[in-house]
Formats: sequence, structure tokens, C-alpha cells
Amino acid sequence: MNHVFTLVLAGGSGTRFWPASRKDRPKQVLGMGPDQSLPLIGHTLRRVAELCPPEHMIVATGESLVYVTRQALPLLGPSSFIAEPVARNTAPCIAWGAHIIARRDPEAVVMVLPSDHHIENEPEFRRILSHALANAAQGTITTVGIQPTRAETGYGYIEAARELSPGVLAVDRFVEKPDQATAEGYVASGRYFWNSGMFFFRAADMLRAVEQHLPAVHACLQLIGEAAKRGPDAEREVTRKVFADMPNISIDHGIMEKLMPLAVVPGSFGWSDLGSWHTVWELGKRDHADNVGPDGAVFVDAHRNLIEDLRDKNKTARTVALLGVSDLCVVETDDAVLIMPRSRAQDVRAVVDELTRRGGPV
Repeated sequence: MNHVFTLVLAGGSGTRFWPASRKDRPKQVLGMGPDQSLPLIGHTLRRVAELCPPEHMIVATGESLVYVTRQALPLLGPSSFIAEPVARNTAPCIAWGAHIIARRDPEAVVMVLPSDHHIENEPEFRRILSHALANAAQGTITTVGIQPTRAETGYGYIEAARELSPGVLAVDRFVEKPDQATAEGYVASGRYFWNSGMFFFRAADMLRAVEQHLPAVHACLQLIGEAAKRGPDAEREVTRKVFADMPNISIDHGIMEKLMPLAVVPGSFGWSDLGSWHTVWELGKRDHADNVGPDGAVFVDAHRNLIEDLRDKNKTARTVALLGVSDLCVVETDDAVLIMPRSRAQDVRAVVDELTRRGGPV
């Protein structure tokens, strides 16, 4: 635990959760899913508090989101937040985070976690993460693969079959989101796992991989490191200048697909990426007709619907009633209402694009 660091990726915009998620208040800082006692990112850090001390928790976000992210995590100090001047996808962000952490502790072992996932079985989740950390500490960059429960077309997959050690498999390849028939074949084979987006490594190992596979990112990190020797102001100035020069590439494409060996620890702990309003319905408390909604909602001859009332709780209660409809999402905030079939939950970004074109509330 003395050398374990957590790097949380919290730069996403969460456009599929409009109208709750907005440009200046993305989904990771909102209370969503079954337990809204904390924002999603608060749950992310709470879950790993037994594995990593708070002073070793680093949150990477965008410059425009630092304020709301710090509000969502009041127990973390200012040094726990690093702000990307411009979004450059996960590979530059993870490399930069590893670079900063390695300067703090050359022996650091890092776990990279998305900021907005839901976990049902937290003890099992921590057990799997501990196993992945232990494997990474031996020098092999490691990921966690989720045991698939269905032929899901919305996730990337990891193929792995050969055992490296108990509970650890050798990664054969990463594959993109498949079509339905391909996904069914993946699940039936037993060799494929959902790509969770969680990665574990010694900071020094990741930086060597960056130097080998992403030399442009490595060069920018060297400039940032030299500037850091002159003080924090110089470091911030150079970071702003060079970040835009980094390639816009994911950690999967930039690093993971090229590594040998690469390990995966399979896990099953009630994982959901909370990727859309459909997943909120999946995780919600349903009535006899599989409807999910607040206590005052009315469902008559209605089935498998979601009503999400996100208005200011101090406002007068308003009844939402659904009659004779099925498989809808109705999401209400103080200034917007979204109504759509649940089957279109992945398409909410199109609404955001249209509002952006009009200059509307995004």
C-alpha cells in the first residue's frame, strides 16, 4: 500500500446522459444509479480506499472541470488534481499521470480507474484489484476483464485463454465493439472478456512502454519534466504548450494492443459502465411491470419505462404519468425534458449536437 497510487480518469463529458450531464457538470460529478449518496467519482475513490491512501489518489480532468470535480471530492487536497489543457484521449492522459506519479515515487504501482462505473460486489471488486496490483508489481502491465453476462455489442473485448499464474491470463488481443453475431460467438467461446478500462502497472514500466510505442508523447513528457525542475509555474506553462502536440489516441490503440506480455485478471463483481439511461433503468428498482420511477410516478398499462426526476428537490412536486406506453425513458431537469425509446439511449449525443448547433443548453 505504501507505493500504490490511483489515477482516476475524469475528463469525459457524459453526453449520453443529457439533460442531467452538462458541459460544465458531467455525469461523473453527479449522483446517479442505485446509490446517489455520493457522486459517481466519489464512489470510485471510496471503493478503493482500503487499497490506496487518499494522499496517493490522483484525479485527471480537464481544466474547465477542475472546480466541479474538486467540489465533488472535498476530502482531496489541491495536489490530487491534474488538469489537461486540452483533451487528447486516454493514452496521453495516462502517460502524463504516470510521469507525475513516478516523480513523486519512483517505485509507484498505479491503478487506472474510470470515474463513473457502478460496482455491486465491492469486496470481490477489491479482491480482483488487489490481484491485478500484485501482478503489475512483478513487472507485467495488467488489466481487468469482466466475465461477460450477455452478448453485448456496446463494449470492446479482450481475448485471453492461456494462464500465466493462478487467476491471471495472457492477453492475446483487444477487439473493437462487435456486431451481434460476433459478440455471441465471443461469449460462447469462453475466451473473451469485456474491456473494463482499468489498468495496473508500475509507473516506470508504463513510461518505458510510452517511450517505445508513443515517442511523440514521450518527448512531450521529457519537456514537462525539465520544466518541472524550474518550478510549478514553468511546469504549467510548458504543459499547456506541449499537450496539444500529443497524438489523440486511446491507451488501447497506443499501448495495450502492442504490448507483449500483457496480462488480464478476469473478474465478476456486478460491473456496469453506467453508459446510458438504459443502464440506469437496468440497475433501478422496478415495479411489477418493470417500470422504474420516483415514488409519485404513475404507470397505467405501461411497461419497462424509466422516469428520472432530476429537478431541484426544493421545487413543488410534479406528477409524471405514463399511460399505455412501453420501453420509454423520460428524464426531467429544471430546464429540459428528454423523452425517447430506451432502445435509442446510445443516441442522446445527437440531441447534444443539435443543441450545440442551435446554441442551446448543453
